[in-house]
Amino acid sequence: MAKKKTRKQLLKEPDEFLTFTQSLMRYVLEHKVQIAAGLGVLFAIVIVVSGVLYFSEKAENRAFAMMNSAMERFNTLSEEEGPEKAYAAVNQEFQTILEKYSNKDGGKLARIAYGDIAFEAKAYDRAIELYETALRDANSYPSLRNFILAGLAYSYEGNGDLASAVRYFEMITSGTNSLMKAEAFFNLGRIYAEMGKPEKSARAYETLIADYPDATYIDLAKERVAKTTSVESPT
Repeated sequence: MAKKKTRKQLLKEPDEFLTFTQSLMRYVLEHKVQIAAGLGVLFAIVIVVSGVLYFSEKAENRAFAMMNSAMERFNTLSEEEGPEKAYAAVNQEFQTILEKYSNKDGGKLARIAYGDIAFEAKAYDRAIELYETALRDANSYPSLRNFILAGLAYSYEGNGDLASAVRYFEMITSGTNSLMKAEAFFNLGRIYAEMGKPEKSARAYETLIADYPDATYIDLAKERVAKTTSVESPT
C-alpha cells in the first residue's frame, strides 16, 4: 500500500491532487440525496482515503486521473440523460482502469466507485460483482469494508433478494467497526418488516434507538416501532 504523507507534505501536493479531491467533493455535494440513502457515501469515503494516499508512481497518478475523469463524465451525463445512459457511456472507461490498474490503489477505489455507479443505474448484478471483488481487497482499506458490505446489501435488495440483503447488513451490525451500524440496523428493521417478520423488525429498530440515539433515522425508527407494537397489541 502507498505510504502516507504528513499534513505538511499534503499541502505541498501539486494542483492535480487538489483538483482530484475537489472534483470528488463536488460530486458528493451534488449527489447528497444518494449519500443520505447510503450508497453515495462511498464517494465521500474515497475522498478520505485518497486524501492520505501518497501518489509515488506515475501509474497511480494515471489511475486516479482516469477515475476522476470518468466520474466527472458520469456526473454530467447522469444529470442530462439519466444514470442508466451515463453508466453505459462510462462503462468502457472504468473497464480500462480495472484492466490496467486493478492492483493499484486508484484501480481498487475505482472499482468501488464503479459499483456505486452501477447501482445508481440499477445494474445490480454488475454492482454485486464489483463489490464482491472489492470486498476481497478490503484488507487494504479496512475502513471501507462496511461501505462495501452496504453496497452489496443495497444491490441484493435492488434485485429482490431480501435474504442476502439482510445477511450483508447483519455483517455490518455484528462487526467491530461502528461506521454505518446505525444505518444497517434501520435497514434491517425496514427489510424485516417487508419480509413479514415484525418481531425481528422491532428488535432492529429498538437496538438503533437504544444504542444510537443521535442517528439520522431515530424518529422514523421510533414511529415504526410504535406502529409495530400497535399492530401486535390492538386496543
